[in-house]
Amino acid sequence: MQDSTATGNGAARHRGPNRARTGRDMSQVAVTVLVGLVVALAGATGGRAIAGLGVHLWVAIAAFVINWAVFVPSFAARSEHYFDLTGSLTYLSTTVLAVVLGGPSDGRSWLLTTLIFVWALRLGSYLFARVRQTGKDGRFDRIKQSPTRFLMAWTLQGLWVIFTAAAAHAAIASETRSSLGIWAVVGLIVWIAGFGIEIVADAQKSSFRNSPANEGRFITDGLWAWSRHPNYVGEILLWAGIALIALPALRGWQLVTLISPVFVYVLLTRISGVPMLERRADKRWGGQDDYEAYKANTPVLFPRPPLR
Repeated sequence: MQDSTATGNGAARHRGPNRARTGRDMSQVAVTVLVGLVVALAGATGGRAIAGLGVHLWVAIAAFVINWAVFVPSFAARSEHYFDLTGSLTYLSTTVLAVVLGGPSDGRSWLLTTLIFVWALRLGSYLFARVRQTGKDGRFDRIKQSPTRFLMAWTLQGLWVIFTAAAAHAAIASETRSSLGIWAVVGLIVWIAGFGIEIVADAQKSSFRNSPANEGRFITDGLWAWSRHPNYVGEILLWAGIALIALPALRGWQLVTLISPVFVYVLLTRISGVPMLERRADKRWGGQDDYEAYKANTPVLFPRPPLR
């Protein structure tokens, strides 16, 4: 007969690490929310207030709530299918909220709103179509089995929206109004360049993946011969362009929101973008001569002409 005391002690030891991990996960969620609200508080300074809270704070709260609302049925189904689509919906919803609550809009507000809408609709539809085609997103294979880890992913997406669109939302809700000038022109040029690079890079990779002849291979053509992650180059550039457009409407603590392109760069190159994809690529093709040569001759991010 099995010793019930030993069994009970074993179960208790098993529950202990699980509880500790859950506690750590929820602490990370709380810290993530706090960081987002602090940045939003800075962006709300000098802007319109509704019911005692700055518009930018309302926008940040909405970003988290939208993602948490979709997390519930997504975890129940253990599905990440609507993750990227929810990200786009969050950008659209929070930007509309900033416009509606921010008072009379000017040319800068409408330009920023238009650029965010164009980008969010394009990227959201592209990513949603991709996950529908492949059936899953490998990033979520493990974390979607844990409610706290999966919740953290959705919370981080809320933070991603708050940080990346921070300068735009602060400018839209700002009480400082000025006519469009040289900053808007320069910012628009940078945004167009980044948006174009992202579209071309995504299209080239989709075409490559859809060709049966490329099964099991990695892309080295087009923009991907200049950079191992050209789509991320476009992403960084377009948010830098938005920050430049927003700059003249920002004052005092609102200038903290200019962290948005820096945040995009750090997140993509140090946390969730490049490191994750590089590890997956190394695991799949590491040791192959053609792959090692591609890595040696092609920069990780900022492009240069291919070496011959």
